[in-house]
Amino acid sequence: MLHYALVFFVVALIAAVFGFGGIAAGAAEIAKVLFFIFLVLFVISLVAGLFRRGP
Repeated sequence: MLHYALVFFVVALIAAVFGFGGIAAGAAEIAKVLFFIFLVLFVISLVAGLFRRGP
């Protein structure tokens, strides 16, 4: 999922360079959402790993 966030970020950068403001904003927004979803899933997996390991 982090890979897709980076891909959309690169698409946003390229679109911004060529002057496509709407496409750049849309791709940046998608990249931002995917990054936050990745962070939430990462934290959940860390917490689940801590509880699974036990004392």
